[in-house]
Amino acid sequence: MGDAHEQPLWLTWARELQAIAQTGLAFAEGEYDLARYRRLMEIAADIVARSAHVPTDVVVEGFLEQPGYATPKVDVRGAVIQDGKILLVQERVDQCWCMPGGWADVGELPSAMVAREVLEESGLRVRPRKLIGLFDVNRNSVPLSFYHAYKAIFLCDLLGGELRGSYETLDARFFSFDEIPPLSGTRTLPRHLTEIQAHLSDPSRPAAFD
Repeated sequence: MGDAHEQPLWLTWARELQAIAQTGLAFAEGEYDLARYRRLMEIAADIVARSAHVPTDVVVEGFLEQPGYATPKVDVRGAVIQDGKILLVQERVDQCWCMPGGWADVGELPSAMVAREVLEESGLRVRPRKLIGLFDVNRNSVPLSFYHAYKAIFLCDLLGGELRGSYETLDARFFSFDEIPPLSGTRTLPRHLTEIQAHLSDPSRPAAFD
């Protein structure tokens, strides 16, 4: 039986072709190999363009912004709990809600990234205490995302601060788990919230993965 939101084959094929082309362009030495990998990237872009109904040159431009060995991106999120409620921030891009966080920055510790993202997006100071789980963002996700990414969610202790929005967020509030507002894309999914609740009920629960 397939996943609830099984990825279309065109996306799986295009993603793999693009990763091979990107890695090949990073390590190829001769012009012949470079030309072949560029052509492979064009084929991947054409698959995406025709299937997603976007201009091919726009897709190619996006592909070329990803140099070096192809590897998953990393997204970090902070699960901050107060009186049984979870902290969510309202994204400016779609006015929907998610746990505070974002793409990981090079050179920064995971715990430091989470604490910084929570402070920047909500105004609250926290200390990451436990890894809730490491999730594959591209599985069971709507809308579909081209680039492969992992999401690391940390349970955080609240230290202080005052709730506020930021240049990325309109608002920050605590919500009970049975009154969650519309969620923002793949930034936070119901399965993430379910796993957080399981850890709150069982502090000895091991970190989830996949």
